[in-house]
Amino acid sequence: MLNTVTASWPKHLALLALCACSLAQAQNAPSRIGFVFTERLMTESKLAKAADAKIEAEFSKRQKSIQDSVTRFKSMEAKFETDAPNLPELERTRRARELLDLEKDVQRTQREFREDLIQRKSEERGNIAQKAGKLIEQIAEEEKLDIVLQESAWTSPRIDITDKILKLLDK
Repeated sequence: MLNTVTASWPKHLALLALCACSLAQAQNAPSRIGFVFTERLMTESKLAKAADAKIEAEFSKRQKSIQDSVTRFKSMEAKFETDAPNLPELERTRRARELLDLEKDVQRTQREFREDLIQRKSEERGNIAQKAGKLIEQIAEEEKLDIVLQESAWTSPRIDITDKILKLLDK
């Protein structure tokens, strides 16, 4: 029995050495990296431009209304400042309150507008990011990339796949 174990020992050692060599080669194989400028996808793609136009149309009426309110407030404020020295105390106090209430309404409306606009832009960007993510995955598989980065301090144009993603997004 001892003879059988010692006879197979060199075979096991050779197999172990072969496995170690293949593992070392796999670790030394160069990684394939890709990079995507996500901000370009969100600004240069046809989807992004269409989303911006859609949001602009959706919010333009509200923006115009807010601008009209601001103009009306500034006009009333200017009139109050010129009239205030000649107004009785009670009238001056009443108009000052009206101006304060109007200013609060305008600020609240502007804040709500900004919040709604940011939310809509986030929704649209989320949709674009979802579609781009699928395309990035597709390109990574086709080109056998090991990793695709989206943020970096510097990137070589050699690994940039942004244009490929843009072309696919625009289809």
